[in-house]
Amino acid sequence: MALKLACAVLLMCMVMGAPIAQAAVTCGQVTSSLQACIPYVTGSRGGAVPPACCSGIKSLNSAATTTPDRQSVCNCLKTAAGSIKNLNLNLASGLPRQCGVNIPYQISPSVDCSRVR
Repeated sequence: MALKLACAVLLMCMVMGAPIAQAAVTCGQVTSSLQACIPYVTGSRGGAVPPACCSGIKSLNSAATTTPDRQSVCNCLKTAAGSIKNLNLNLASGLPRQCGVNIPYQISPSVDCSRVR
């Protein structure tokens, strides 16, 4: 009985002491990194993707190194997309490709960010 209790206490200590995975990338960083993309995805600028936009996408992609980071960025993008007037989803979803960046999910309001790895 004492051995079972000791094992249970040890297991609880391990679970309680385990670090919780938290995203290091914030929505503020996402917004700041992608600010230069707004004119392009709203059609108010047209033409080529602004270099500052691609730079922001690349730096954001480099910062999102863990699964929680990528899920956080995904959720922030979904939230931001809902607040941008005249957003052209086709242009927005094509930005990573236009900038030479491969991301593990489709930019879409229907993407399930919990499945992003």
